[in-house]
Amino acid sequence: MHISAKADYATRALLELAREPGRPLTCEAIASSQEIPFRFLKSVVGELRTAGLVRSQRGCEGGYWLGRPADEVTLLDVVRAIDGDVLTLRGEPLDALGYPGPAAPLPDVWRQIEAGAAAVLGGLTLATLLPAATAQDQRSKAGAV
Repeated sequence: MHISAKADYATRALLELAREPGRPLTCEAIASSQEIPFRFLKSVVGELRTAGLVRSQRGCEGGYWLGRPADEVTLLDVVRAIDGDVLTLRGEPLDALGYPGPAAPLPDVWRQIEAGAAAVLGGLTLATLLPAATAQDQRSKAGAV
């Protein structure tokens, strides 16, 4: 399994947004806070916006917010939005993979690994990754709205 830089940066950006859900953050602020190259982050955030994981507003009061609550965004959502498949073999999806002879069982092994990785990623939300104090603040703000 290969975690791309884009998926890593996307997750880190979303965690920054999840930490401060009440106010928009600029790409500059996220890039600076997470030490991510700004130009690269701009394209990643664009993909997150297309996937509905972030929303944006232009202008001096603008920036980015999470597109959904942090407890509804899984790491699997992020990986699929950015990279598509969770696991590929030489860049190809595992769907139609088949080998002859003694290697015939191997594609099933790769698919099991993919399913296991998807289960782990699908079980982790942005909220579960936030430090406990931040998560408590999230719950307090959600109850106040």
